[in-house]
Amino acid sequence: MINVSEQHAPRSLIVTLYGAYGRFMPGPVPVAELIRLLAALGVDAPSVRSSVSRLKRRGLLLPARTESGAAGYGLSAEARQLLEDGDRRIHPTAPAEDEGWVLAVFSVPESERQKRHVLRSRLARLGFGTAAPGVWIAPARLHEEAEHTLHRLKLDPYVDFFRGEHLGFAPTAEAVSRWWDLAAIAKEHERFLDVYAPVLHAWQQRPGTPPPEEAYRDYVLALDSWRRLPYTDPGLPAHLLPSGWPGVRSAEVFRGLHNRLRDAGARFAGL
Repeated sequence: MINVSEQHAPRSLIVTLYGAYGRFMPGPVPVAELIRLLAALGVDAPSVRSSVSRLKRRGLLLPARTESGAAGYGLSAEARQLLEDGDRRIHPTAPAEDEGWVLAVFSVPESERQKRHVLRSRLARLGFGTAAPGVWIAPARLHEEAEHTLHRLKLDPYVDFFRGEHLGFAPTAEAVSRWWDLAAIAKEHERFLDVYAPVLHAWQQRPGTPPPEEAYRDYVLALDSWRRLPYTDPGLPAHLLPSGWPGVRSAEVFRGLHNRLRDAGARFAGL
């Protein structure tokens, strides 16, 4: 069983819970049910309520009544788009391939210079690397999600996107090591493996169907840790990465946990 650590913030766990199970529930999730499900992850009721309030202020959760009249929360259209974009990252259907690149070039007036930091940090969180000052680069498949994100944040007027291929003098594999801090990304994968490879191994040794509450707890905590990695790591093709890239193994471990625990955990979540 995974030990809950401070990296699992209550607000993050609520988003993860909705991504894994909440969005598939009929109607809004009752507040009492949110409290029960988060309690199984070590989060107390006051922390649930304060985190829900923050997500409500951000426009991600909408207050609503269940069929029985109980208070609950559903997802906004914006939140559903975020989760759908995340699905393509968290559960890729095929290995990364050479597909060209998307470039993001932005220009912010001096009078709005605070938005430069917001743009840089948001592009970095989307997995873009820095090709040159003011020029950000990512695999072409990330364009649609980046467009959704910048439009949602009303930053789209400052950005132009371009698609193309790398024609520089240095080999592309050498260039990507300048565009991204691959050593730092590798360490993130290794940290995930340190915690979750033993968890997967332990579950693989247990016969039969996993107990629902244990499966739910380990799955949601693993997903909460994993879902950040496909944003830190842009998902470059294998031939552009160092030999023995730990991202391959960390993805295998997460898939193994997903396949072993997700459906059993759904029973605890009431699905």
